[in-house]
Amino acid sequence: MLADLPNHYFRVRENGAAVFRISTENRQRRIEMDEIATVSVRNGNIKPHGDTKLSAADLQAIGDWLAARQSQLAAREVDDILRAVDHMNLTTQWAQSRATDAQLDAVTDALLLAMHDLRTMLVRKKADRLGRADT
Repeated sequence: MLADLPNHYFRVRENGAAVFRISTENRQRRIEMDEIATVSVRNGNIKPHGDTKLSAADLQAIGDWLAARQSQLAAREVDDILRAVDHMNLTTQWAQSRATDAQLDAVTDALLLAMHDLRTMLVRKKADRLGRADT
């Protein structure tokens, strides 16, 4: 088991991670995790923890994790939007087949405003993209 451990552990936080160096080089062969840095997924900033000097291997591991995490979060974001499309379709079916008048009164204005806002922004963004493609 100990031979299979990575050299670094990343404790995911709201906008990044705390980075730990893993060590089993002690008399009891216990796993020790020393915090060495924090990393921001949003802007890629790496801040060493305390007086820690990050090695090239540390920076490489952090960079690899950062790239993988950013890719993972981007894929999740698109998946979340596609789930929202599914949910909109389910909402349409609910409104058409099962919703009572009272339920529709409770949600109609909020849904119409949200859909209008989304449609307006999507049309604007698509027009911008088409305008750039023509030039």
